[in-house]
Amino acid sequence: MAIMSLLASAREMSFTEMRDALNMTDGNLITHIRTLQKTGYVSVAKSYHDNRPLTTCRLTEDGTNAFAGYVDLLEGIVKQARKTH
Repeated sequence: MAIMSLLASAREMSFTEMRDALNMTDGNLITHIRTLQKTGYVSVAKSYHDNRPLTTCRLTEDGTNAFAGYVDLLEGIVKQARKTH
């Protein structure tokens, strides 16, 4: 959910920006991104910037909808918990 949260707050992020923001290893981040890409939640674009490879990620429409649904679910849980305490 950390990757989804980060991408929900930004239109697009580079691999290195995400890695640094989330304090993850390259291998760990790659594995999670691939999983999110397979589910259709994240799109990955590869290009070059200043003759260096650049990988960027963004949420797809399905990813945005799934994340919004998750946030709605959490809000409902919090509201219910506040009513009982």
